[in-house]
Amino acid sequence: MLSNDISVILPELLLAVYAMAALMFGVWSKKQEVASSLVLLVTALIFVGIGACIGMAPAGTETAFNSSIVNDGFARFAKVVILCGAGAMLFLSKDYLHKNNLLKFEFPVLIVLATIGMMIMVSAGDLMTLYMGLELQSLSLYVIAAFRRDSLRSSEAGLKYFVLGALSSGLLLYGASLVYGYTGTTVFTGISSVVETEGMSLGLLFGMVFLVTGMAFKVSVAPFHMWTPDVYEGSPTPVTGFFSTAPKMAAAGMMARFLHDAFGAAVADWQQILIFLSIASVFLGSIAAIGQTNIKRLMAYSSIAHMGFALMGLAAGSEEGVQALLIYMAVYVTTNVGVFAFILNMERDGRPITDIKSLNMYSRVSPARALALSVLMFSLAGLPPMVGFFAKFYVLTAAVNAGLMWLAIAGVIASVIGAYYYLRIVYIMYFGEEGDAMNGKMSALHWVILGGSSGAMVVGIVNLFGVETIAGMAAATLLN
Repeated sequence: MLSNDISVILPELLLAVYAMAALMFGVWSKKQEVASSLVLLVTALIFVGIGACIGMAPAGTETAFNSSIVNDGFARFAKVVILCGAGAMLFLSKDYLHKNNLLKFEFPVLIVLATIGMMIMVSAGDLMTLYMGLELQSLSLYVIAAFRRDSLRSSEAGLKYFVLGALSSGLLLYGASLVYGYTGTTVFTGISSVVETEGMSLGLLFGMVFLVTGMAFKVSVAPFHMWTPDVYEGSPTPVTGFFSTAPKMAAAGMMARFLHDAFGAAVADWQQILIFLSIASVFLGSIAAIGQTNIKRLMAYSSIAHMGFALMGLAAGSEEGVQALLIYMAVYVTTNVGVFAFILNMERDGRPITDIKSLNMYSRVSPARALALSVLMFSLAGLPPMVGFFAKFYVLTAAVNAGLMWLAIAGVIASVIGAYYYLRIVYIMYFGEEGDAMNGKMSALHWVILGGSSGAMVVGIVNLFGVETIAGMAAATLLN
């Protein structure tokens, strides 16, 4: 029934209605700056509120519009991470946008539209639904990447993202057309039944490969990562922070749902692809980040490496692997929110700076901020006993239990290499050379988010705040 279908997609509908209302409010408001601040703060609160409602929703699996939308434990877990990550980054972005004359009401509206697309991506049960969600997210992200219109770097970032994003969308559509041609359906359950009964034909295999390749661009894993460093560096810092949080969870969730729902009977075929993507990403991201001097560009290569570790869990092809993926992404998003709370406040004489050398002896300027960032760096490096260590432990364990011992060993080696550039930041803050220190002040809200994120990396070692159990139940709903 239509009423049941609408109830399944009610969060997305509410956000869509709110986006239109916020757009009209911003257009007709006489005081643009006040209206923009109000829209941004209300949007962040709505994200957190809807995320809380989804998190408290009763368990169970529902479908809508002839199985093109699936609302299950997996989708709800991913949506909560997406909404909370997007809300946190909106809260963090207000001061930066105001100082740099970028506080426009269009910004939160575009974030809302991108977030709706992400929520559809993780709930998609049909190739057409998946594509619509993906494009809604992508088109919004292209615009906010180039949001600083008077900056050549920002315009270049938006253009590069658009061109390579269009290429990835073309590959994904071509793969979808092949899959439809060889199965006669675009619904994941229908594709799965064909694979189970008839096996993987050569044409269907090619279609799956093209689809995974298109998704790999969105996840920004090697060798489809080429847009990531330039877009991260050129985009306004709040946009970079947003790119590194919610969209990563959405892309990883989309890939997991597609592979397990549509090609769950062909794990051996797509497992090889994910293993290659994972190994290429963890080593390229870990090695290429070593020589970076811009902290935003360093975080770009860091994201490539971390998505490689996330795919390591997915490559296991098991329920344990999906659970490890969800845990890893939840920890990664939480950590990156804290890191960008720090980066957004890297200033000297009121001007934003991103040079890593500006962190020299920062522990003397602000010991508390330096300590918080150090904890986050230790967690990203995967050093015990931080929560980041347990996140990597889960994905490596899932790989080992799936018989991929050599993949886990490669992950450990890459993790050791990657630890260098995280620890280098800590070293610079405590033992670097004397120089012009940063003198930017941090607002109370930023302090709360930075302290909360770094505190979670320590306190969460007890039981990961129950994320392990919730992720396990979410993984079970996807595979069963």
